[in-house]
Amino acid sequence: MTKDHDDIRTLDDVFRAARDAPMEPSPELLARVLADAEAVGAALRPVRNEAGPPRADRLRDVFRALGGWPAMTGLAAATVAGIWIGLSPPAGLQAGLSAPDAAYIVDLAPGAVVDPAWEAL
Repeated sequence: MTKDHDDIRTLDDVFRAARDAPMEPSPELLARVLADAEAVGAALRPVRNEAGPPRADRLRDVFRALGGWPAMTGLAAATVAGIWIGLSPPAGLQAGLSAPDAAYIVDLAPGAVVDPAWEAL
């Protein structure tokens, strides 16, 4: 049992000595580490363009924000359909919009009466 206590005391002495002696890296090691850090930092640093990103990059960002190819094909199809319907509307749509006798109003609440006080507003 005393051998264990002696071993523990010896380890305590070694650890105490290690804590008391400050461990500082050599100046050569620090210089090499800083040189490596600057080399890696220079390689990772992005190159700044003073004019801003090229137009293709901005268009690509808008394209991605809208959802990519699936969304753009849907927008293109809707645009073409809107232009087509606007330039040559279907006969039913044209007749419903131009003939006043074909237009009618559906009264959903025939028993409802408007309060005369509200008509003044």
